[in-house]
Amino acid sequence: MSGTTAAQRFYGRWALLYDLVARSTPGVGGLRERTASLLALEPGDTVVDFGTGTGANLPYLRERVGPEGVVIGVDFTRGVLNRARESVDREGWENVHLIWGDVTRPPLGIEPDAILSSFVVGMLAEPGREVERWIDALAPGGRIVLCNAARSRRWYGPVVNAPFRGLVLVSTPGPRRRGFERSATEKLDERIAEAHGTLAGRCGSVVEEDHAWGIVRISAGTV
Repeated sequence: MSGTTAAQRFYGRWALLYDLVARSTPGVGGLRERTASLLALEPGDTVVDFGTGTGANLPYLRERVGPEGVVIGVDFTRGVLNRARESVDREGWENVHLIWGDVTRPPLGIEPDAILSSFVVGMLAEPGREVERWIDALAPGGRIVLCNAARSRRWYGPVVNAPFRGLVLVSTPGPRRRGFERSATEKLDERIAEAHGTLAGRCGSVVEEDHAWGIVRISAGTV
């Protein structure tokens, strides 16, 4: 079984639990509000949410682009997309579109005004290259925001990093083996640093923030 197939099955199997965590974890609503604000969206804009999952970001994005704008959610797991589609249908959002697809080969055919990616780049084999592609896909003057979790770099990091490593362990698809926990968190840190570093190097008006005791990192920039 390929890594992609394993990940699809893993997240599809846990779609309901993932949805509850994505929407109900204390403080997560504030993070989604902040990332949406950093996109600087205006009514009528087109925004793409890469790795939309169960659609937890969609209400915040649609609120800002309004009924005349367009929101596109892309994810490669049908199970979580089905949860997102239920929410979209329930709300009657005709301008919110969900696409089953790989964020490394997004089937867009448009130049969006903004791109958001939350808790995704840590799963990508070459996150810097993919962020480059996302930036290239933006319309001139477009805005991109990345939001991800990695080990805290603050002075009290060892205290909060221990439970974070456990979270990484249970939420990562693939076999479990001795040393997996440490290698998984190290790889996650490297990928997130690469992705956020690429954004900072390619964009202007860059904003970088840490939240949730330094675990969550947000980077925003303008093309």
